[in-house]
Amino acid sequence: MDSAKNVTRLERNPDQTRTRILEAAFMEIYRNGFQGMRLDVVLAATDLTKGALYHHFHNKRALGYAVVDEVIIPTVKSLWLQPLKNAADPLATLITVIEQMPDNKPFPEMIQYGCPLNNLAQEMSPLDEGFRQRLDYAFCVWHDGTQDALERAKLKGSIRAEVNCDEAATFIMAALEGCIGLAKNAQSVERLHVCNRGLIQFINSLKP
Repeated sequence: MDSAKNVTRLERNPDQTRTRILEAAFMEIYRNGFQGMRLDVVLAATDLTKGALYHHFHNKRALGYAVVDEVIIPTVKSLWLQPLKNAADPLATLITVIEQMPDNKPFPEMIQYGCPLNNLAQEMSPLDEGFRQRLDYAFCVWHDGTQDALERAKLKGSIRAEVNCDEAATFIMAALEGCIGLAKNAQSVERLHVCNRGLIQFINSLKP
């Protein structure tokens, strides 16, 4: 009876209901991939009805798109853009974000399951154009925030004038994804620390 009352209360709060569905769907996709996501598992995790789910997302694909738009992309912005946006020392802040990532990770179980953005890109970009476009936008957001930080560091004289910040930002992103992938395969946070130290050496090499 109490459970039924909770479901009714949640269904009367559409924003809260939508958030609960997205959080549960994100974790299901993170652990099992989009193709492996089961809507009955999502419903079980939220104590919601099928009607509540389909009121917000008319099918599984729409739910997957919303997870990218409303969970993954905002997290990328929060992780990368927010710390760098108004940083007095963008280069030092970028290094700090990378150093802290293994221990202050934005996603639970990152070593076990890897990067959810890259996981979905590997799984769904070849199969679904809607996913590919959304995931490409997420990577562009990440790239642009990193490039902007590098450009500002260059203006402050923290980076050599000849450094191509566009290319450096792309390499930093690719290296980080590679680091996370190696750590996932090894199931080792120490592997991530080692890889990140190598990336930080690269960033320091951009200095005058």
